[in-house]
Amino acid sequence: MTSTSVRLDALDDDIVGCRACPRLVRWREDVARTKRAAFADQTYWGRPVPGFGPSDARILLLGLAPAAHGANRTGRMFTGDRSGDWLYAALFRSGLANQPTSLALDDGLTLTGARVSAAVRCAPPGNQPTPAERDACAHWLDEELALLRDVRVVVALGGFAWAAGLGMAARAGCDVPSPRPRFGHAARVELVASSASRRLVLLGSYHPSQQNTFTGRLTEPMLRAVLDQACREAGLS
Repeated sequence: MTSTSVRLDALDDDIVGCRACPRLVRWREDVARTKRAAFADQTYWGRPVPGFGPSDARILLLGLAPAAHGANRTGRMFTGDRSGDWLYAALFRSGLANQPTSLALDDGLTLTGARVSAAVRCAPPGNQPTPAERDACAHWLDEELALLRDVRVVVALGGFAWAAGLGMAARAGCDVPSPRPRFGHAARVELVASSASRRLVLLGSYHPSQQNTFTGRLTEPMLRAVLDQACREAGLS
């Protein structure tokens, strides 16, 4: 295990222990106690959810926050819900995952060249964190990016993640255009640090939520195209 992997594991442990936002703590733990009927026999994670993927990842996939009965139940980002079914199947098709499903922490899933994270680490009521909660969580993302020195491409899954990605890049010293680039599917912006110490490409994709996939706003070819572009830009294909 590399020193970066050890430091990333330590960061993940710190994230899991976070109790900074009282509203989110109450919500995630209440959901874990009451559960959904379909998962009544399962023990929910009920804590902040760390990122998932190797320390040498070149692509960082950024979501909004854990789903109440998805990652808040399983303890892994985009795991155990329909959004994750879409995302990991697409990662498998692009050669970034060893299997197309993500069901539980012990299901054997591994990622190559990519890491999955989120702007907010606790499941929020109504899937809507407050600005204060977003800001309180931002330092975790900053610390994660600082350790992921090989990351070249950030794929923002949705407008919230797009805004978080721009903020993360700005805090990392990258020059962000003003006005800030608008989110859209397949949107692309290069973000380069003034010191030339870091260069990131930010790509936008509609979030693989049921609202988007059931209506056809996001299709499998659309998501595959963004991931394939991310692989090319990251030097993985």
